[in-house]
Amino acid sequence: MKYRFRRNAPSLARPQNAAPESAPSAEDMPFASAHDDGFGNQSFVKPETPSEGEALAPGEKTTEQEIEAIRAEGLTGRQLRLARRMAQKHGIEATSDFEAVLFLRRKGVDPFDRANILQMVKGAGDQTSNALARIDGPGADARTQLPQTLKPGQVPSTEVMTEDQRAREIIAIQRDIAKRRRRKIMLLMARLAFFVWFPTLIAGWYFFAIATPLYATKSEFVIQKADGAAASGLGGLFSGTQLATSQDSITVQSYMQSRQAMLRLDADEGFKAHFSQDWIDPIRRLQPDASNEDAFEVYRDMVKIGYDPSEGIVKMEVVAAAPEVSARFSEKLISYAEEQVDQLTQRLREDQMQGARESYTDAEQKVFAAQAKVLELQEQVGILDPVSETNVVMGQISGFETQLQQKKLELGQLLDNARPNEARVAGVKGDIARLERLIGELRSQLTTQAGPAGESLASVTGQLRIAEAELQTRELLLSTAAQQMEAARIEANKQVRYLEMGVSPIAPDEPTYPRAFENTLLAFLIFSGIYLMLSLTASILREQVSS
Repeated sequence: MKYRFRRNAPSLARPQNAAPESAPSAEDMPFASAHDDGFGNQSFVKPETPSEGEALAPGEKTTEQEIEAIRAEGLTGRQLRLARRMAQKHGIEATSDFEAVLFLRRKGVDPFDRANILQMVKGAGDQTSNALARIDGPGADARTQLPQTLKPGQVPSTEVMTEDQRAREIIAIQRDIAKRRRRKIMLLMARLAFFVWFPTLIAGWYFFAIATPLYATKSEFVIQKADGAAASGLGGLFSGTQLATSQDSITVQSYMQSRQAMLRLDADEGFKAHFSQDWIDPIRRLQPDASNEDAFEVYRDMVKIGYDPSEGIVKMEVVAAAPEVSARFSEKLISYAEEQVDQLTQRLREDQMQGARESYTDAEQKVFAAQAKVLELQEQVGILDPVSETNVVMGQISGFETQLQQKKLELGQLLDNARPNEARVAGVKGDIARLERLIGELRSQLTTQAGPAGESLASVTGQLRIAEAELQTRELLLSTAAQQMEAARIEANKQVRYLEMGVSPIAPDEPTYPRAFENTLLAFLIFSGIYLMLSLTASILREQVSS
């Protein structure tokens, strides 16, 4: 932090050896005001006012009235400062900015003319810099200090500091600054030691001297599905990629990180008992009567499972206090994963096969019923094949009708004789009658009755044809059900998931954890970040309270 001090300097117009004149009092100059010329000199100017008894000319105003008129013009602060500097350049001493404007106008100088302003700035630059260099020495503030209007009764100091006094004060200030800086540095070091270094030292001591060596067994496996024929639609786009089994991999990962897997591992391999041994450090050790929740917290720290969606690989790291125990835990968890993978699609496969089996069994039973009905009809009428029986009967009727026509022709020939032979005529007529009767009996078998059941051959044929048609339909349905069951079996095989090992678990021969240096460095960064946030928060609150 840089401190700047400005002292009252001797006037440039007065020699350095001259004794300072005593400042006039307010009683001697009741209407005077203090004036600073920008270099520490104070002067008093009494405004020109009409003397007592002096009459004003018509239209003439007093100084106070003219100043009030200038105030009413609404001049800005920048214009007033320019007028003050221009009055100083012309040697006009004024007690206020408005008086400077008034005296300049009385002198015929426009304080706001651009040419006058540029001439004033150009001529005053070097003079001001040299004056300040003589007063304040090297490194002093080179900015022009414009005079300010002083309140009535406020008398400036006439004391002039020597170079030795100013040097002693500067040295004292520098010593005070250095002292305060050392105190702040010591306080900062104390805070850093308490909030950062001491906690980091404790953490390093724990990681290097107290923490129990832990052994990590790493393994990798991938879940695949049995692909049959190429899938159609959008399913074919992802078939054979890791996206086809990503959901299964995530499900297996969630199961292996669940309480159920921890309880199974504890029941099979004694997870709690292993981490409850006395030689394990107190932070990692489980109490003998630890609850399942406490054991699950340790389980989540000791068993780390991650899934890489870009490669479709499940990576597992199992940590234990002994290398063989770590490998045994890892193998057991992999067996749990295999069971879980097999169970993922077991219900789906069973549902698909169950529906196909039920359809096939129902179609098969109905085929058996249709066959039994056909057999029963055949046994009832004593006809094996009604179509064949009908064809035989129709063939007999056709033959007998042919003979009947021949007999009728023969009878006609006999009757055409003048004296026909009665015996031959009677015999032909008898043959005709027998043939007609036989044909009638055969036709009656087709339409009236046939066999011991007394049913007609047409009725039996119709029933058998219906039963055979039903049998054919059931056989077709049975064939369709068989095809559906085979398709369901193939689809069920497609749903099978397999767990294939990429990296088998092997017991390490050196401890993997703790990583003392990395953990200590991490603790240092964490404590440093906490301290930084607390410091920023305290600084912001302090600033808000003090503002």
